[in-house]
Order: sequence, then structure tokens, then C-alpha cells
Amino acid sequence: MARRALTGVFLLDKPAGLSSTSALGRVKWLYQALRAGHTGTLDPFATGLLPICLGEATKFARFMLDADKAYRATLKLGIKTSTADTEGHIVATRDVHVDRDAVERVLQGFRGKGVQTPPMHSALKQDGVPLYKLARKGLEVAREERAIDVLQLELVSLACDALVLDCRVSKGTYIRVLAEDIGEALGCGAHLIGLRRTATAAFSLQDATTLEQLEAMDMPARDALLLPAERLCAALPPAILGAEDAHIFGNGGWVPSPQPGLQGEVGVYGPGGRFLGVGLAATAEARIEPVRCMARDQAAAAP
Repeated sequence: MARRALTGVFLLDKPAGLSSTSALGRVKWLYQALRAGHTGTLDPFATGLLPICLGEATKFARFMLDADKAYRATLKLGIKTSTADTEGHIVATRDVHVDRDAVERVLQGFRGKGVQTPPMHSALKQDGVPLYKLARKGLEVAREERAIDVLQLELVSLACDALVLDCRVSKGTYIRVLAEDIGEALGCGAHLIGLRRTATAAFSLQDATTLEQLEAMDMPARDALLLPAERLCAALPPAILGAEDAHIFGNGGWVPSPQPGLQGEVGVYGPGGRFLGVGLAATAEARIEPVRCMARDQAAAAP
């Protein structure tokens, strides 16, 4: 079957044990797509929402990379591991004597803005080498703290030594590290034994499809699942252009701003709500310059 130049966003419910790269390859093959890219990796042991961009939608994947993400996390209290999850070896065990009141008090201290040190077992690179490769050699290097924002952190359940939390966090937050830090604050230690991504920006796990479900469909049914590329840019202010300016913008030219006060990146649309791409609006010049444009033959209605 020939590869297809289709465009859209597929919401995958990724299974455990599969890397994001492998999941992307499976979806790309099932759609016979020419181009595909995901919007932020999930660890192999994690499950849940992985938006996958096909065709022209890959141009706008970065808006999901930078987006807030929500998770349901399951912590095992009383055991600390070398990786802060199930992939590592046990480094410490402690008795667990916590109740819901104690958990609620601790969670309050983790909500809001803070800083976090990325773990050694991560894909961040030092001099071009992923940190996890250094960690596997028993090496540890200094890592810079990064600013994070824990927008939501709620107790779902506490049963013996199993603590389940719902959280929504900013870009760059490691739930493994958050779990380990919560365990330390509780005085018993903890590691992550389950992680399920439930949302990325406005995309929800409820609308996602498993690989097994996708494999059982014919191609028209698969295509019907694709969301339009502009959904990736839904958080941007819209700029609506007339037919002449839409033609100019689509060909890479700047256009006068269609409304006062637009500043920064905007989603640009033509007549009939046709998505043209993302532009950079400058109030002083009262104009919009193209940042990324849809290919002209793809700047059409949603799939």
C-alpha cells in the first residue's frame, strides 16, 4: 500500500511495555502515513494518552510538548528505588504509618510553583549523552533545578501502602521525582508503581483509542478518528483573515493584523474557518508574520 499524505491528530491510549517511539511507528504504519510525530514521550511502563501527529500536524506538535499534562499516579509507600519507579532496585525500606490527614497536609506543600531536579534516569542529555546511559554506568552528574508548577494534586485513595493521586503539572515535571519527594515528606519513602496520562492540554484520555481497536478498523474508520491539526493550537488567540490576506499568508507573506491588540503567537484562519497555520502578531507594526504554515493543499477542512 502506498504511503498517504494525510493530516490529523490521533489520540492513542498507549499500553504498558511499549516505548513512545514504537507506538508512533505502529500508528504511522496502520495509517500508511508519510509523516508522523508524537507530542511528548511516555515512559514504557506508563500508559495513557499519547497524541500522535500525522502529516502537516507535525508542524504544530510543539504546542503539546509545552502543554500542561494530567496523570493518575500510584505510589508504593515504604520502599524507595534507584529510579523512583519499578525499573530500579530497592535502595531503602521503611515502615508506613500514614493516614489521609497526613497525606493531605503533605500534598498541600507540593501544590503550586516550585523547583525540581531532573532524575539521572531520564532522557535529558549531558554533552550529548542521555543521562540514563550515564546512570547505567553508575555515574551521577550535577543537574540544574528546573521550575515546575503543580496545578492540581488530589488524593484519590489510600489503602495500606498504596497511595493514588491525580495531578496536573507543567511541562518538564517528572512524576517519578514528585512521587519520591512526597514519600520523603511522609517520612516513609515511596516509588511510582503506576502512571497513566489522562490529559494533554484540552485532549482527554476518554477520547483515545487503543492499538488493538485501531488494528481492528478499516481505513475509513481510522481516518474518521483523526482530529484537525488546528486542535493543537486551540489555546492560541485566533486571527481571522479575509480571502486576499489568507492567500498572502499561505504563501509566506506578512499581513495586516485583522483586529487590534493581537500580540505574540496566534492561530491564523481564512474564510470559512480554514486553518492556515501559526503567525506572530506584533502590536507596534499591526501585522502578522507567518511562523508555520499549512501546505496549501492541506489548508482545508478538518479530516
